[in-house]
Amino acid sequence: MDNPWLTLIGLGEDGLAGLSPASRDALDGAEVVFGGPRHLALADVGAKGQPWPVPFDPTPVLAHRGQPTVVLASGDPFWFGAGGSLMAHLQPGEWTSHPAPSTFQLAANRLGWRLEEVLTLGLHAAPFARLRPVLGRGVRVICTLRDGAAVAELAAWLAANGHPNARLTILERLGGPQERITQGVPSDPNWTPVSAAPVSAAILATDPGLPGASGLPDDLFQHDGQITKRPVRALTLSALAPRPGELLWDIGAGSGSVGIEWLLAGGARVEALEADPTRAGRARGNVDAFGLSHRHRLTETRAPAGLKGLPAPDAVFIGGGASDALLHALWDLIPPGTRLVMNAVTLETEALVLDWSARHGGSLLKIDLAEPLAIGRKRGWKASLPILQWSVTR
Repeated sequence: MDNPWLTLIGLGEDGLAGLSPASRDALDGAEVVFGGPRHLALADVGAKGQPWPVPFDPTPVLAHRGQPTVVLASGDPFWFGAGGSLMAHLQPGEWTSHPAPSTFQLAANRLGWRLEEVLTLGLHAAPFARLRPVLGRGVRVICTLRDGAAVAELAAWLAANGHPNARLTILERLGGPQERITQGVPSDPNWTPVSAAPVSAAILATDPGLPGASGLPDDLFQHDGQITKRPVRALTLSALAPRPGELLWDIGAGSGSVGIEWLLAGGARVEALEADPTRAGRARGNVDAFGLSHRHRLTETRAPAGLKGLPAPDAVFIGGGASDALLHALWDLIPPGTRLVMNAVTLETEALVLDWSARHGGSLLKIDLAEPLAIGRKRGWKASLPILQWSVTR
């Protein structure tokens, strides 16, 4: 970085007093300084200060390319800060960064928590549902919040979503003279909004969270009966074999349960297709409830038409609408090495599976399930429709 025009400076609640000499020199030499109103006031930059546009947009910063420019951020600019948003528009030699202790570091130090054992989330611009996949007994989370009003909202969300007994610590303006720390449990009715910002929350979960194994209970999903049932879903996820960084095409998504469990099991992203508007809306609601909407995209269309233009998958699940035309289109579209899993229920779809497996190999699994049913004062077995599962690698 021979001559960077842009300097990212991490700022704490102690303002100028906490800055390094290099940060002070960059501020003194800058022609313009960008930051939130609180940052600009703490750094006392006067007329050089320009507040970020709302919603956030890096364009004003880039308009000063080549001129000495400073961007102020809270703590570490690359920990849920502006740094990551700017990097898509910059070359390595254009910028340098001087981080300060982040909110997460300060909170861990106040609480005596090992930071390497803590999950950190930026919930200042994301839904609280992002907590749902990660919270479980003994899990520690530190998260940033939008503002003081979000404190009571977070407490209410925790109480309503299976974590009423979590130990909740609210940390305001850490590292400065107005620092304040309060503790309680989400079910406490006395949570009130706080006025100071920035504000963060530390959560020590004491209630059980979601099961870690595939095959979540069906009643965790909103559905109209068109859902891959729990035992079949577990077998389906086992065959799909999600891995970090991988993308699933979920064709005929229905309730979205398979795509949701793909993400919970470690898959990175889902591209889902569902032609029925009511089911599509229900699936989106399920995805939102699990805090996964940032990794799941659903398109209201039928396959194979809706497949064109999608990023190449690592795995494909056909949950509905299977046909010979769809399989031909898929076979031409998906790259070699893609895993394909299809569950056949009807005789016609089973015949399709048998034909394609004879030509392209893979493995077949017949799934026959039965559950007890009351017969008078006794019980008998009620069999579900048998399912033929085909798993193949392109």
